[in-house]
Amino acid sequence: MILRRIISHLRKQEWTAIGIDFVIVVVGVLVATEVSNWNATRLSRQQGAEFSARLVGDLREEAWGYQFYIEYYGDVLANAERALAGLERRASMSDEALLIAAYRATQYKRNVRRRATYDELTSTGAIGLIEDAELRGGAVRIYSAQLLNELAVGEISQYRQRFRMIVPMEVHDALAEACGDRIPVVGDYSGIVDSLDYECALDISPSLLREAAADVRADQTLLMLLRLRVADLRTTIGNLATWHDDFRPFLDNAEAAREVTP
Repeated sequence: MILRRIISHLRKQEWTAIGIDFVIVVVGVLVATEVSNWNATRLSRQQGAEFSARLVGDLREEAWGYQFYIEYYGDVLANAERALAGLERRASMSDEALLIAAYRATQYKRNVRRRATYDELTSTGAIGLIEDAELRGGAVRIYSAQLLNELAVGEISQYRQRFRMIVPMEVHDALAEACGDRIPVVGDYSGIVDSLDYECALDISPSLLREAAADVRADQTLLMLLRLRVADLRTTIGNLATWHDDFRPFLDNAEAAREVTP
């Protein structure tokens, strides 16, 4: 309609009317552009808030997982040191206590990262939607940390393999059933305490218990591999507890530090 009016005014050489129509067209374009930009900005902020909320949720689980692995590998190390003291005859241990400690020293956990939101943001180039610079930078540091990606300490441990070669399957099954990992609920900080290092008893015959413990005590290769296991665990726990101080406080405070509403 505007175009027909402009053509009509041109034919009649009504220059004032033409100018008014031109202004109307320009203003209309500008208003439409501003509305479009405003909608785009509003949509970006809404998406950013939604991504931020999801990212905070993931980081809260990361904080819990970080603490869980410190506690868990602390339990594994405590049992490894206990078993080593028994095998080196620095401490007196019953056959049952030795087998339990030696078994728990073989255990490991693979770290399951909670990084779906971060990976989506980085793969689509949308990380800039996270307006909070501290949240964005903390996420980059945390998800780039190789230490947290490589926590399956002992997965291919020679000590783990040797122990399973020596101990009869009946004994191993009894150990796993009565003294294996307790699986905590994600986010439950109380559940991560002593998830491996708790009181347990084996339901096997005394003779089988004696024979299995004797085999463990007699194997010098197992003893040497256990020493290596203790050293590796100490290094890992030391790294977890003292390294990456730049992002650990961010993880530790993630549960209470932020509330993001889409």
